[in-house]
Amino acid sequence: MTSLPKNNPKVSIIIPLKEINQNLKECIDSCLKLDYPNFEIIILPDKNSEDFKTSSEKIRVIETGNITPPKKRDFALSKTDADILAFIDDDAYPVKDWLNNALVHFKDEEVAAVCGPAVTPASDSLRQKASGEVYESFLVSGMHALRYRTQKITLVNDYPSCNFLIRRSIFVDLGGFNTNFWPGEDTFLCAAITRKLNKKIIYDPGVLVYHHRRPLYIPHLKQVVSYALHRGYFVKRGLNPTFEITYFFPSFLLVGLILGFVLALFSLQLKIVYLASVATYLLLVLIFSISKDLRLILLKFLGIIMTHIAYGFFFLKGLFQTKLKEE
Repeated sequence: MTSLPKNNPKVSIIIPLKEINQNLKECIDSCLKLDYPNFEIIILPDKNSEDFKTSSEKIRVIETGNITPPKKRDFALSKTDADILAFIDDDAYPVKDWLNNALVHFKDEEVAAVCGPAVTPASDSLRQKASGEVYESFLVSGMHALRYRTQKITLVNDYPSCNFLIRRSIFVDLGGFNTNFWPGEDTFLCAAITRKLNKKIIYDPGVLVYHHRRPLYIPHLKQVVSYALHRGYFVKRGLNPTFEITYFFPSFLLVGLILGFVLALFSLQLKIVYLASVATYLLLVLIFSISKDLRLILLKFLGIIMTHIAYGFFFLKGLFQTKLKEE
């Protein structure tokens, strides 16, 4: 692994996207306000827009054609000589000290990558905020809730690429993401870092970006469905670099609801047990739906339930899928 320059190593902020959009402007504006001197911004749309103009010498726009975000990030590797690659999504934007807070950790040569929370911005709509709170809920994300809200500095072994900084030398050694899968590509990269290279990934709450959510219900659920389908398929094929029994919990819930309903038709005792179990689940969801903004409670309550059902069904579908479209 190549050592970094002692003073202000060069950072390339890499933004993959389908097309130039309004969110990108917010992202760029925030990046240009970063309190770090040595960085560039590489924007990777399928095709550049004639309407997009910038006077900043820090910004480069490179057309990639119709390829997935991980392929775009791999493509960017040959377009920069930066010491650190900082991945961020076009619908996210960093706080002013994002890079400074991250680069502190790279002084430790055992640290290959640094990540931080992607918090729902205050400017999001009510339904976007509800989506964010659903993801933040322990009932939905469990120990991974730190991806959506600030928690203490810790080591992680799997983290999404919407807010992820990695040493160039590590990314080169691994051949980039080097997968056709998306989403889920970040899981493979993180596993290679922690297992193959035995290096560290540090989560720091100060490495903060704000990330616009997909509003409840349909856009949010479409995202959940994609995550679940891929996760189930990875497990089925033995491709999942990390395995957690919690992946199966929504599917256990879904099967339990259906099977329990059928069995309850044949026995009064089973019917009582089934109704008591459903009531307990709904009470638990209600407790975790409590929010400072009272308008969010019902949205969040229904959102958690629908997220469980959607994830549970499509995780099972992934287990039985013969092939995904990326292959």
